[in-house]
Amino acid sequence: MQKPLHSLHAVLLAGTIPLFLGVLCSDLAYTSTYEIQWKNFASWLLVGGLFFGGLTLLWAVIDMFRAATRTTMQTIYVSLLVVLWVLGFIDALLHAGDAFASMSAALNLSAIVALLAIAATWLGFSRSRQGVTA
Repeated sequence: MQKPLHSLHAVLLAGTIPLFLGVLCSDLAYTSTYEIQWKNFASWLLVGGLFFGGLTLLWAVIDMFRAATRTTMQTIYVSLLVVLWVLGFIDALLHAGDAFASMSAALNLSAIVALLAIAATWLGFSRSRQGVTA
């Protein structure tokens, strides 16, 4: 049976969802208004999402190496966090460029990163509940 997530790990993991969804919403607002401030909001939200995601990834990797046995779900969870962080970093690099020129790629990547954040959070919380009966 997996041990439950530490409460700080859970907060860091759950914090990625609103930040990366905020990036997606800011990108959608920029595509409809072309107001450059939405692009700035998205950049700052990406920094926050990468910060939370990086700490979550670090915590998950340490937990994986401290565990006596590694499960497939744990490996998938850590791999999903790695992909989330790498794509989020690439998205931040796209957002650092010219606003209009990078928008279609940045919007698509923001949608992918938001979905990955939701999937990682779902997987992280579901794996900690395996074997727990009410």
